[in-house]
Formats: sequence, C-alpha cells, structure tokens
Amino acid sequence: MESILSNLIYILPILAIVFLAVFTVKQQTAIIIETFGKFSSVRHSGIQIKIPGVQRIAGKVSLKIQQLDVIVETKTLDDVFTKIKVSVQFVIIKNKVYDAFYKLEYPHDQITSYVFDVVRAEVPKMKLDDVFVKKDDIAIAVKSELQEAMVNYGFDIIKTLVTDIDPDAQVKEAMNRINAADREKTAAQYEGDAQRILIVERAKAEAESKRLQGKGIADQRREIARGLEESVDVLNRAGINSQEASALIVITQHYDTLQSIGAETNSNLILLPNNPNAASSMLNDMVTSLVAANTINESSSKSKKK
Repeated sequence: MESILSNLIYILPILAIVFLAVFTVKQQTAIIIETFGKFSSVRHSGIQIKIPGVQRIAGKVSLKIQQLDVIVETKTLDDVFTKIKVSVQFVIIKNKVYDAFYKLEYPHDQITSYVFDVVRAEVPKMKLDDVFVKKDDIAIAVKSELQEAMVNYGFDIIKTLVTDIDPDAQVKEAMNRINAADREKTAAQYEGDAQRILIVERAKAEAESKRLQGKGIADQRREIARGLEESVDVLNRAGINSQEASALIVITQHYDTLQSIGAETNSNLILLPNNPNAASSMLNDMVTSLVAANTINESSSKSKKK
C-alpha cells in the first residue's frame, strides 16, 4: 500500500505537467504562444506542447472567412439621404497571424471606419438612381481601399458587396408613384394604339364591304339588264313589239314581286302601285318620256349641223 502511494506521488506531478504542457489546436485556428509575456510562436492545427509556467496561450485567431456588415447613412448628389449596407468578407493571412493579433486591437472597428470613409466619398458623387445602377462600382472602390490598408495588418479582403440600398420611406413612396404613373402612361399609350388600329381596321373592312356590295349590285343590275334584253329579243321574234314586250315583262315582274311578298307571313311591306294597270300606266309614261327626250335630242343635233 505504501509503495502504491509513493508511486502516485511521483506519477501525479508528471501527469499534471503533461496535462498543462500538451494542448490541441483545431482546424482553421491559430494559437499565439507567449513566453514570459513576450511573443514566442504561432501554433497551427494538431497536438502542440508548451512549457507550463513559462509559456502561455495568449489568444486564438480564426483563419476562417469572416463577414462584417456595415450600414452607412449618407447623402446622394440629388440630396437624398439613404442607408447603404456593405458586407465585407475577409480572412486573416496564415503567415501574418502576428500582425493581425498584435497590430490591431479592434479590427472590425478599423474595417468599419474605412467602409464609412469610402462610401461617403463615392455616393455623394452619384444621384440616387445611379447608386442602384453602380452599386458594384461602390463595392469595388471599398475593396480596393480596404485591401491596400488592411494587408499590412495581416487581413486579406476576399470580397465586398453592397447588399442593400434603403432610401428614406418618403423617397421610396415617391419613386413608386413615379414608376406607377409611368406604367399607367405606357398602358394608356398602348390602349390608344390598340383602339386606333381597331378603328382603322374597321374602316378598312367597311370600305371593302361597301366596295364588294357595290360591285355585287352592279353585277346584279348588269345581269338584270342582260336578261331583259334577251326577253325582249325573244318576244320580238314572237311578233310582239318592244313596247308590248316591256309592258309584259313589267306585269310579269309585278306578279312575281307580289308572290314573293305573299310568301313572307310576317312581312309589313306595302307595294305602291299594287295593281297591273298602274304598273302598265307607269311604263307607258316612262316610254313616252323617253320618246320625247329622243325627239328633242334629234332636233338639237339637226339645228347644230345647219
């Protein structure tokens, strides 16, 4: 029993020294070791050893890509105040961990100051609409300035992004009204163009319809005249003179018309005159008028020749 206790007296201090001397470093992490308060070394991932009581872990530094979001309020060229959100993605350079740990006490504040400086120098040169269009130019300017300044402190700027542009609420409402009015104007123009095209097409269709209708009426009258001419020729060959033939045709058409009217049960048409004698009298009057007109024309021609 005493031998076991004596062995423990020797073993326990050794275990304590090993426990205090051996430590592990996680992946993508760097450990700063100081000896009596002075920088000694940088330890990377894996099992590491330090001298207990002499060396200590001064701090840990992450080697992962980090992101810092900075919101900057500034004024544009057209005097509109807006908030711009800039996201800065950065990483500590592996072989410059000493600079990143010792040279900057608050690196996030340093980066924020540079972002404010660049954004407030670039945005006042642009109008609000240009800020939305040229946000990539703002991001490039921020990255260029940060990269040049922060590389001396062990930081590498991976990318900068302008992720949000937030003007004043009244300005956004005004922009929405302008956009809505512009769209309504465009819609009204399109609607007017459509109505104008519709009117023009209707007019063209109506003109074409009238043209075809007139052509149809002309063809109909031409065929009627040809039919009357043939009918008169037939009656003349049968020994009936032209006047009698015309009267016969008129009477025949009169009865055909009455028959067509009678076939329509709901017709309200009244034919005047409505008897054959009246039709024959009308035809005689027309023939007399034509004969008189021909006589006058012949007399005028003879007087001119003299």
